[in-house]
Amino acid sequence: MRRLEIAGEILGANDPALPAAIAAAYRDRIRPLCLCREPGIPMYVAAMGEQFVVKRMPLSGGQHDPDCDSYEPPVDLSGLGALMGSAIRLDPASGMAALRLEFSLTRTGSRAAPTPGATESTSVKSEARRLSLRASLHLLWNEAGLTKWTSAWANKRHWWNIRYHLIEAAKTMLVKGMPLNDVLIIPEPFRAENKEAIEQRRATALSGIQPQRTGPRKLMVLVGEVKEFQPARGGHRLVVKHWPGFPILLDDRTWTRVQARFEAELALWAANDAAHLIVVATFGLNAAGLAIVEEIALMVVAENWIPYESAQELRLVEALAKTREQSIKGLRYASPADQPIVAALLMQHRPRPIALFVVPASADDGYEAALTEMIASRPEMDSWIWHTGQGEMPALPAR
Repeated sequence: MRRLEIAGEILGANDPALPAAIAAAYRDRIRPLCLCREPGIPMYVAAMGEQFVVKRMPLSGGQHDPDCDSYEPPVDLSGLGALMGSAIRLDPASGMAALRLEFSLTRTGSRAAPTPGATESTSVKSEARRLSLRASLHLLWNEAGLTKWTSAWANKRHWWNIRYHLIEAAKTMLVKGMPLNDVLIIPEPFRAENKEAIEQRRATALSGIQPQRTGPRKLMVLVGEVKEFQPARGGHRLVVKHWPGFPILLDDRTWTRVQARFEAELALWAANDAAHLIVVATFGLNAAGLAIVEEIALMVVAENWIPYESAQELRLVEALAKTREQSIKGLRYASPADQPIVAALLMQHRPRPIALFVVPASADDGYEAALTEMIASRPEMDSWIWHTGQGEMPALPAR
């Protein structure tokens, strides 16, 4: 059971005084301490409507005890490890994560648009590593807690819930000295009876990127769920759920690149009616007030909003969704497809946590050597490995 220290007072999760203490901490800007380990680990309080929720500081999950709800797995088991300290830098004083982006938030003149979600480089450039669009989406998804799942949460994730946690995660991140949330737009759930108010709030959010006569055009970052890509004159329209009547345009060249770069994601989405296709894109407004995509990346997630990148990973995600044991999905971030990452973790498994790996049929000797090294680096964990080229998925470990 979680224990928190707030203003010198220690309170348990079921203490009737806890809600008032959390509300006071939000009002007085006090950081609660999670006492899963000693000394306590600083947290922060977020507002969720009229309720207040204690959340972990960005990228601090590894400091918590594996039994704590705020725990996150070691960064070296995912693609996040390579980005820490270069693309992502933590400020201990403010608790904010400063991000260095690979993509631009402005557009100057008529230079060619970048390749959508360009493939991550396989070379090592630690001094210059920056977050791509895909890696930025993975970071947001992870810090929003959307990589965790247990069957007890069935039917408890909806778009309003996804949106809230993504926005809260963005508030803890800085880009070019300003909160990421200032340049991020996530469609709010659409209700026909609130259509005018919703459209007015969207127009207000977009007012900062209205085209100017001089200087570079400002861009925003969109995170939303794809409803469809519609053919249009000279390209395609990206139709985003909860944004009816607000298409975003892709020219022919961009659409061709999207089909090539995200062939797997589009195929996985088409193959599963329960899947969601998540788009992250930078976009601006042209002189006619139309939204134009500058750079785009896609991510497919299961019915419970857990990401996956192959049909085999979907099998694993669906199997884990049926267990009552909490699982944590690993994400690739900037790691290329020919390097192993942990597919999922069962950190609360007993007697020892388990790292689960899905090895593609195309894996070569280099992949297998890197996997062996990764497993050896975590002797405190057991491993479960599915070599997909050798047969059906093995049974999940019994708890």
